[in-house]
Amino acid sequence: MRAVISVVGKDRPGILAYVANNCAQRNINIVDVTQKVLQDLFTMIMIVEIPEEMEKTHQIADELESLGEGQGLKIHVMHEDIFNAMHTI
Repeated sequence: MRAVISVVGKDRPGILAYVANNCAQRNINIVDVTQKVLQDLFTMIMIVEIPEEMEKTHQIADELESLGEGQGLKIHVMHEDIFNAMHTI
């Protein structure tokens, strides 16, 4: 299953590494990533592939959101189909 992970927070070194390491620990493959720093605000969007045996998106989303809160980051995980439907007229 493909999903979209968005990350927003105050810019500092290591945010990409932190999120990527947490994905790697869950065997989540990062397909594409884009990031931008707007003044002191870090933003990132990742397209990832979640293994079939881990497709309980809510559990993964909850884990990553909780890890983000501990680092002062807002992390949101959404199934790619839902993301695409939200952005189609």
